[in-house]
Amino acid sequence: MSFTPLHDRVLVRRIEGDETTKGGLIIPDTAKGKPQEGEVVSVGAGGRREDGERIPMDVKSGDRILFGKWSGSEIKLDGEDFMIMKKSDIHGVIA
Repeated sequence: MSFTPLHDRVLVRRIEGDETTKGGLIIPDTAKGKPQEGEVVSVGAGGRREDGERIPMDVKSGDRILFGKWSGSEIKLDGEDFMIMKKSDIHGVIA
C-alpha cells in the first residue's frame, strides 16, 4: 500500500530502543516507555503561507528523528504500526 500524508504531516515508523541498560541490566516490557525516536517513511508536500507559497519540509524519507512523547496519531497500515504527526511535533533530525 502506498500512503502519502497531506500538507505538513509526516508518516513515521517507531524505532525500538535497547532492551538493556549500559550496565547490562535487562529492561522488562512493563518498565519500557514508547520510543521517541523514529524513521520518516513518507512526507507531505508542506504547508502553505497566506500568499499561497509552499513551505518546504525540513525532513525527508529515511531521516531518523526525535519527537515528543505525546506526538502524533498511531495508525496501522498493512498490519504494521506507524504514526502520523505534524512537522512541528518533530524536535530534530539525528545525523
